[in-house]
Parts: sequence; structure tokens; C-alpha cells
Amino acid sequence: MTHLLALSLLAVASVLPASLCLSPPPTRTSPPAGALVVRPTPSSGEFGSLIDAVAALPSGKSAETIFIFPGTYEGQVSIQRSGPVTLLGYSTHPGNVSANTVTLVDSIPASAVGGSNDLSGTLRIHTDNVSVYNLNVRNDFGPGSQAIADTLLANQGTQVYLQGYIEGATDFIFGRLGQAYFEGNTLAVSSAGYVTASGREADNEAICAFPSCPHCAHDIDRAIRDVAADVFNANSVIAAPAPRPTPAGAPTSPALGRYMPADYARVIFKSTTVTLPLNAAIWSEWDGSSDTANVFFAEFNTTGSGIPANAKRPSFATVLTAEQAGTYDVAAAVGSDWAGWVDADYML
Repeated sequence: MTHLLALSLLAVASVLPASLCLSPPPTRTSPPAGALVVRPTPSSGEFGSLIDAVAALPSGKSAETIFIFPGTYEGQVSIQRSGPVTLLGYSTHPGNVSANTVTLVDSIPASAVGGSNDLSGTLRIHTDNVSVYNLNVRNDFGPGSQAIADTLLANQGTQVYLQGYIEGATDFIFGRLGQAYFEGNTLAVSSAGYVTASGREADNEAICAFPSCPHCAHDIDRAIRDVAADVFNANSVIAAPAPRPTPAGAPTSPALGRYMPADYARVIFKSTTVTLPLNAAIWSEWDGSSDTANVFFAEFNTTGSGIPANAKRPSFATVLTAEQAGTYDVAAAVGSDWAGWVDADYML
């Protein structure tokens, strides 16, 4: 399977100065001073591909910006420089992901790179301090084998995803060591599968918490006190605009998540609106595995027409009280210093 199906980024931050006002800029149609510029037909001193612009970034700790004019740009982009990097996509409505005009696309199947989800990724970020705005990311491998799994690999570090669009079917938001916060995103399911797959392998590793789906745990109060979480807050789960055939071995209806064979999965969904019909259990085991003693799946204020009238959540999932859910905020997900690097303009 390939790594990315569809990922439309409105704002993704790993380090960004705190904002002074809580709303995105009205437009972003011209490059800021000092930015490298990418456009399909570049002028002198500009670049025709994002790959070339990233390669031209100076080494060192300086903060650098790349501004990208409308167009579809091909090729795998890897960002590894030590200094801060910001990617800005041209947009007349930066606060609306559907107004994105810049797309990065590649078509590497994981089978061509030793089965690696990471190596087949269209946009690979292996460094700190990267911020991405108004950029669509796709893997177009096909036909007949279009990626449906493993869209977003949040595998290490602290990450924040705000008001974006993420599409896939099987385990399409996944990772093992990362801590991430998702707010105001649309999670589009293209066929029956699992929105999340947490592969956390030990009690002292990061959690995956979605603000409308808390990780299941036999001792919720202890977990809330002692364990950080990745959090999904106020996201929407919908059917993708172009549904795809359900792959062999997939469930007959989708679930908010399942745990990988390692049994320390922790996922939290808060205030999630679900319009895609979910399975009766809301959650799922990993291929029938019953080792759930340390799994923590939870949710609070999950609403919408997609929730079964008589949902029968498994023993390893729970519904949080308002007090418990309040503990899982952006600080719980990525640390108390979040205001120093998250662009609060894009938070709800």
C-alpha cells in the first residue's frame, strides 16, 4: 500500500510563534519578504518545483519560508534541515481548506521501497520546526491500486493539525511514538476501515488521542493523571466524496480506530460529529486480538447520524465524563509550551 491518499493541510505546525489574533489572514496571495518562491512557470530566481526549493534552503538554524503559487507539483519532498521551515500555499481564503490551490503529488507504492509507509510518503518531514499551510498532499499510485491505507504517519515528535482534510480507509491516521493534536479537521472515510491505528508499544510512550474518542483504559482516572495523549477535538467523520471498494479483510462498516498488536494504544475523540454510519461497537480489535488490558480508547460528546442507536462499545472503550474529557486538551496532547509554537489563528 502507498502512504498518502489525500491530505489537505490548512495549518500544520511543529514550531510557530504564538499568534496575536484568533483568525487566519483574509488572503495569502503574495510571498513574504525573503521567501523562496515556487510557481509552475518560474521567473528568474524562482523555482519550478517544491523539491528544488527545499534543496535550495540554506543549512543552519535560520528560519526560512517557501511560498508556492497555484499549481500541481510532482515528486517526493523530504524536509530535514535543522532550522525552522514554513511552507505557504497561495490562497484567497486561507481559513478554508476547500480553497487550497496548491497540490503536491507523487505515486510511489510502498511495495517499491521495501514495504515502507515512510519511504513511500509524498511529503516526508524528519526534523523539528516545520509548519505547513494550505497545501494538498496526494499519493496517486494506481490505477487499481490507489492508496487507501496509512495516509498520515504521525510517528515521532509533537504535531498539531488544524482545520484540514484527511482521507483514507484503513488505519489512515497512525503512528507509534508521536504525540499529536487534531482540531477542526474533516476525516473522510473512503471505504469500510479504521480511522486510527495506534501502535504505542509501552506505557511511557506517546498516546494517540482524538477529541471525540478517548483511549480505552481499565483505570481512566490514573490514565488521565499520569499519561499524555494525542487528542482529536471537534473533528468531523464523513464519507469520502468518491467511495472505493472495500478491500479484502476489511470490516463491513468503519470504526473510529483499532489498536496495533502492541497493546498500549491510547486514542481520544472529543466532540466529534459523525455522519458516516459506524459499526455497532464504534471501535475494533486488531484482527481478533484480545490482549486489551492496557488499551485506552475513549470518547466524549460523540454525535451525529452515524452513531448507531444502540451502540455496543467493547470493554476496552469508554465514554468520558465532561470533567475527564476536559483534561485532554492541546496541552495534554503536545505539552504545556504549545502556545509558543502553535499558530492559534487556526484553532477553533
